[in-house]
Amino acid sequence: MLNAVPAATQLRPPPDTGGVARLGPSARLYLAVARAGFRRFAGYRAATLAGTVTNTVFGFILAYTFLALWQARPGLGGYDTTQAVTYIWISQALLATVAVLGGGFQDDIKDRFRSGDIAIDLYRPVDFQSWWLATDLGRACFQLLARGILPTAAGALAFDTRLPHDPAVWAVFLLSVLLAVVVSFGLRFLVSLTGFWMQDAEGIRSVMVVVTMFFSGMLLPLGLFPGWLGELAPLLPWAAMIQIPTDVFLERHSGAGLLGILGLQLLWAALLLAAGRAVQRLATRKVVVQGG
Repeated sequence: MLNAVPAATQLRPPPDTGGVARLGPSARLYLAVARAGFRRFAGYRAATLAGTVTNTVFGFILAYTFLALWQARPGLGGYDTTQAVTYIWISQALLATVAVLGGGFQDDIKDRFRSGDIAIDLYRPVDFQSWWLATDLGRACFQLLARGILPTAAGALAFDTRLPHDPAVWAVFLLSVLLAVVVSFGLRFLVSLTGFWMQDAEGIRSVMVVVTMFFSGMLLPLGLFPGWLGELAPLLPWAAMIQIPTDVFLERHSGAGLLGILGLQLLWAALLLAAGRAVQRLATRKVVVQGG
């Protein structure tokens, strides 16, 4: 139930365009949308600089914390000291890229729910989910370049870090980051869709941020979790956002193991996109816009 448009109007659900799986003729459109998302965030230079400095400062704080912890407990979680420090800097590089703290398209959708413009979005001759996914991919690409490279370079200069020498590892890492962004989008898209039923989804969004920080590996490698939690956490979708890409960067998996964790990312990406499409169909089966 939306309360923004002056007249009461009943909308039919938008036609199912087949989603991400059949972009085909619309590929140029979504590529243009991704480029627009990149350019949009590139315009916030002061915010980007502030975010980069923040990531770097927190990287130093956490790196020294991890050094102290690993000196007291060498080999903790199967990481040596160099890997542990590198883990911190890569996770900081991915923090904004995979939107651990939310934001991006979520803010746009929230505003469009409040204004009633979401009704216009549903009648556009483009796929609703794919449009926002393209936007988020553009945002993520910019954040990886702007807030990923500089903190990682600062960490590499100040600490003993482990950087891959094989170009193939970098390529697989970028593939893993791409899948991480799609998984992140799938989770945030589901949260955003609650706006079809709730006037304010900020509560759910806040809970999702806390869960994401805990289960993504942002605070600690998931292998450090005790007992059954340490066995379950790496299998959850949040692990695909930070833990898996970072482990790929650190070359902790190879051969079948590497294919397995990439397959887990791909599985969660597909399941979450499918879930988002199903919830979208349910929400738009009968949407009533009221106001005035």
